[in-house]
Amino acid sequence: MNIQLKSNCKYALLVPTSMGLRITPESGQPVHSSDLFHLQATSAETNVASIASYLGMPVKVLTTFVKGSPFAHFIKANLRSRGMDFEGPEVEQGGPWGYRHQINVADSGYGSRGPRVWNDRAGEVGRTLNVKDFDLDRIFGEEGVQIIHLSGLIGALSPETSRFCLELARAAKKHGTRISFDLNYRASFWKGREQELHEIFSEIASYADILIGNEEDFQLCLGIEGPEAGGKDIAAKIDGFKEMIRRVRKQYPNARMYGTTLRQVNNTNSHNWGAILLDGEEWHVIQPREIHVLDRIGGGDGFVGGLLYGILKGWDGERCAQFGWASGALATTFLTDYAQPADEEQVWSIWEGNARVKR
Repeated sequence: MNIQLKSNCKYALLVPTSMGLRITPESGQPVHSSDLFHLQATSAETNVASIASYLGMPVKVLTTFVKGSPFAHFIKANLRSRGMDFEGPEVEQGGPWGYRHQINVADSGYGSRGPRVWNDRAGEVGRTLNVKDFDLDRIFGEEGVQIIHLSGLIGALSPETSRFCLELARAAKKHGTRISFDLNYRASFWKGREQELHEIFSEIASYADILIGNEEDFQLCLGIEGPEAGGKDIAAKIDGFKEMIRRVRKQYPNARMYGTTLRQVNNTNSHNWGAILLDGEEWHVIQPREIHVLDRIGGGDGFVGGLLYGILKGWDGERCAQFGWASGALATTFLTDYAQPADEEQVWSIWEGNARVKR
């Protein structure tokens, strides 16, 4: 069942986000024992949007920058290199103890040693995102957007960003833009704001056409009764997710698609990767199969990005799920936390299990 999209839009995909920096040691080494690091521009939402932008679709990023910061310049250059337009206010730093772009410090792990991530978000300029800084009638009405993707990470970052995402969802709904919502629950973001965020997330979910999340996301963000514990048994996990999504659909009937990924970690560099998608009345289940992992961060974002790309292309649910699975698998082969597909064929080769040399 294809999701009908607006036509004559300037942008295929729009994402609000808080851009930051990702610092990773060389060669998968632990942070504490390294003295050489690689710097990247990062955000979960632009990870999602990268699938569409690298494959030639017009993408726009709504964000905010520290005025005059060399890291803001670095981030802007990175977004341009990914083929993304961006818009947002320049915020004065306010001195050495003022605003800055968030920092994510991570090693990739290796073999039996799992990756570790340290988030440093004090003074994060993205927390100031405010609807008053953007002309939503211009963005959604005059320019036009086919799909907006919202993440629970930016939605719960601060009271300002929560309100910003809610107003974006309302404006998107008003102008006929389809809404994708990845719940992405984070306990540290929700602490002390549980009732406030539950109400905001519930309203956004009521507008959403595509809802993404695991069992914990749906339970803790939306208050949906979860499945019975299935342990590590994949068949039980799949049945439990289906059971829960039926309850989600009763409460949020506007959505057309509901999805999640499945991951079993054999070791840091070998995962069994799968996915589930409910498209209308039809389930598409990709049984987990082994993928080889260079850096696992961004795999889930890659799945959502590939899924949305398929929707934008007008594919059926099965093909969207397959492309999402393969895009997530592709993302884990990059040292960046976003996939950079060369073309559709590269992604489909991963789905087909074809890793032969292409000459």
